Amino acid sequence: MSSEKFEILADESEPYIGVDEVGRGCLAGPVVAGAVVFLSGKNIDSFVDSKSITETKRSELSALIHQDHLVGLGWASVEEIDQVNILQATFIAMRRALDELKSKMTARGLDFSNATIYIDGRDKIPNLKDQKQRAIIKGDQKLRVISAASIVAKVARDEFMANLEISTEQSQHYGFGKHKGYGTQLHRDQIQKLGPTKWHRRTFAGVKEFVPN
Repeated sequence: MSSEKFEILADESEPYIGVDEVGRGCLAGPVVAGAVVFLSGKNIDSFVDSKSITETKRSELSALIHQDHLVGLGWASVEEIDQVNILQATFIAMRRALDELKSKMTARGLDFSNATIYIDGRDKIPNLKDQKQRAIIKGDQKLRVISAASIVAKVARDEFMANLEISTEQSQHYGFGKHKGYGTQLHRDQIQKLGPTKWHRRTFAGVKEFVPN
């Protein structure tokens, strides 16, 4: 973790928002974005890149982030991913996460319009008008507010995929609870054997080859 930590609190004149997504490289399931603004310094030293900690630890930290800070979550569906491509669907999810966060900030009397948004990756989010943005490569490893966004997004998406496996008969044989939609060998074998479900991204290699004509 970088020694540079943007821990500006939301009740100051220029709050800092962290944004990150999960599920971009999956073969199945939605892409999910998280947006977080810190309300205090509480627990923030614990927030690290979601990929570097265990599932149990992520769940614990996600609960703390939701409890102590403000969180927005945004989802883009499999249908949207196939319609507009994964990059544009990621931006849709990010804008939805920011819309939810904006509502929560406004309810607390916080100025969303004056916030700076820090996004993990190389791309700024289009169609945010004059909002200040910075895209930071490996931002989830450098800024705790982005780390927090990565944690809440991953926990939300992982829970969705695990629930999908147990709640939908069509999905029970694909192992969504294990691989969460990523292209593991088990997942690829089941797609080839059983064909894709409605939760699979039909424009993605590894799926589209097995879509019935």
